[in-house]
Amino acid sequence: MLVPIFTLKLNHKINPRMVAVGKYDGTHPCLTAATQAGKVFIHNPHTRSQRFSAQRLVQSSQDSDVTLLNINQSVSCLTAGVLDPQLGYDALVVGTQTNLLAYDVHNNSDLFYKEIADGANAVVLGSLGDIATPLALIGGNCSLQGFDCRGNDLFWTVTGDNVRSLALCDFDGDGKKELLVGSEDFDIRVFKEDEIVAEMTETETITALCPMYASRFGYALSNGTVGVYDRTARYWRIKSKNLAMSIHAFDLNSDGVCELITGWSNGKIDARSDRTGEVIFKDNFSSSVAGVVEGDYRMDGSPQLVVCSIDGEVRGYLPSSQEAAGSLMDTSVEQELVRELSHKKQNLLLELKNYQENSKQAESRVQVSESDGHMGVIPANTQLQTALSVSQGSDTHPAHVELSISTSNDTIIRAVLIFAEGIFEGESHVVHPSAQHLTGRVRVPICPPKDVPVDLHIKAFVGYRSSVQFHVFELTRQLPRFSMYVLSNPASTPEPPSYVTFTISERVQRVVLWLNQNFLLPEDTDTQSAPFPVSFTCLRSAGPLVISVKPNGQVSLRTDDMDLAGDIIQSLAAFLAIEDLHVEADFPKYFEKLRKVLVQVDESHSVHQKLTADMADQSNMVRSMLVQAEDARLMRDMGNMKKRYTELYDLNRDLINCYKIRCNNHMELLNSLRGVNQAIQRAGRLRVGKPKAQVITACRDAIRSNNVNALFRIMRVGAMSS
Repeated sequence: MLVPIFTLKLNHKINPRMVAVGKYDGTHPCLTAATQAGKVFIHNPHTRSQRFSAQRLVQSSQDSDVTLLNINQSVSCLTAGVLDPQLGYDALVVGTQTNLLAYDVHNNSDLFYKEIADGANAVVLGSLGDIATPLALIGGNCSLQGFDCRGNDLFWTVTGDNVRSLALCDFDGDGKKELLVGSEDFDIRVFKEDEIVAEMTETETITALCPMYASRFGYALSNGTVGVYDRTARYWRIKSKNLAMSIHAFDLNSDGVCELITGWSNGKIDARSDRTGEVIFKDNFSSSVAGVVEGDYRMDGSPQLVVCSIDGEVRGYLPSSQEAAGSLMDTSVEQELVRELSHKKQNLLLELKNYQENSKQAESRVQVSESDGHMGVIPANTQLQTALSVSQGSDTHPAHVELSISTSNDTIIRAVLIFAEGIFEGESHVVHPSAQHLTGRVRVPICPPKDVPVDLHIKAFVGYRSSVQFHVFELTRQLPRFSMYVLSNPASTPEPPSYVTFTISERVQRVVLWLNQNFLLPEDTDTQSAPFPVSFTCLRSAGPLVISVKPNGQVSLRTDDMDLAGDIIQSLAAFLAIEDLHVEADFPKYFEKLRKVLVQVDESHSVHQKLTADMADQSNMVRSMLVQAEDARLMRDMGNMKKRYTELYDLNRDLINCYKIRCNNHMELLNSLRGVNQAIQRAGRLRVGKPKAQVITACRDAIRSNNVNALFRIMRVGAMSS
């Protein structure tokens, strides 16, 4: 068990995932967290709290060690750290759905206050790549932005979906930090400045990321999963019925390696080995954990692990001494070894028992008929075979990929367990045929929701109808990335008006090889000769896809799905090891929709400005009416006072209605901006390497200058064309 070395009880409710520790004077660490009332509290028990003048910071009436920063909006993220190295102390950065505030707590003044159209869902402070100055990096509505200490926008790019978590980590080991981005589309993307260098697909929204050491980092999902990656390789993961509210890397057992500390929604806090995921230490709070941070809160030279609950309870934990940790680890290793040996013993005894039973049955087969003799033993040459095919479905069954599992003889399959990430609810699927339908073949329909390669881990129980014991066959089969596309006749497939064209310096046979690895082609397809043009129909949307490759290396993709075109280009480029790929593309239907979205953005901005001006005028009228009403009250002119207060009531009602309209307009604006950011990201995914980064940058410049025609030209032909 973890034993806290200090405990605090703060009279403030803490928002989950909005806790930080900052040295705002350069010396004393202060616990900082967002409250549900649109405020940020700063707990500083080290120095006497100063009385602040009429700025944002005010003294708490409940606790002399706490000062409150009035944000007057719902806080969506916060962090603390060095933003201006010349100051010599930390800054506080607070994000909302409309603004970003960088605050100098020591001087009680703003470093900058920026309006953020895409909102701020997550924030991290630090150095990114070759950018010299530290940045406040925020993730919002499908976008990433980085601001320096003066509020200059030094970094901007787009990502696939709304950002939910950020972390800085030296992912590729070059001594420079990359940006890890977790988003609602279940992807962890790694940005080397504005270039995506890696993508890992998970099974749910990534709610938290934290660097551990070197290229290793921890992650948490919205379905209760936590785990550890080393670059793109996942070391381990565990899944809980509770939600992981906060994760942090901290060396609790003094072995020189950080453990993954997780705070859970049921109040549990645990420390897990970075290598195995085994729980090393744990403790419990009476309410959900809000945040896990670290800092030298006792000012004794050794950092403590600081854990906060949503009710304001704070506990600090000190790492175990090396001697105590060593003896504890020795005991733990001994206990684990005993458990492991005991488990092996039980398995061996069970296996021995099964062999004895099988031996008895084999001896008795001489006296019984063959049909009754199959109790557990199956032929030694029994094999489990799998096949994947595409089914276009029927009136009763939708289109799907069919996995066929069969045995090589007259044995039957009693049950099949399939484990696959992101396909089945709960990630596993069990097929248990009824007694009258037992055969040597089982067919499982599979409908992958996204175009990603998936490993199917299959376990099958094989035996005879009369068997009471079954043999377990285990195997793994990979589902190709574009398995939900069925081969169709080019003559009968209408060519979509949208297209992508590019040129590669590769033999056509290499593209054919990629085609075989990524699509489920029928066995009778002639793959020796170039089968182009080749046509497919999507089983999800029934949309056509036509791929053509000419002998001179010119590749043409025809599809109305811009996401699909981007996925195909990224997959083909990775297979052929293409570093830079320039592309020309045209998606008339999509570009027409985007043009309408851009018009909506302009209209929403105009409405927003008008509503803001109207509310400012009405606020001035409120002040004037209030003064007149109070004057009438002091003069005992009750009739005039009543009239003014009635007008004030009506004006207040109008203000509330105006605010609701403004909120609805803001949500419409966010949705429109999300569509624009996703369009830029899709245009970028049609290219590879430098052309990709150039397209994203040029698209943003075109939007800044409100040059719509240039935006569409860049999306069509790239950034280098005039």
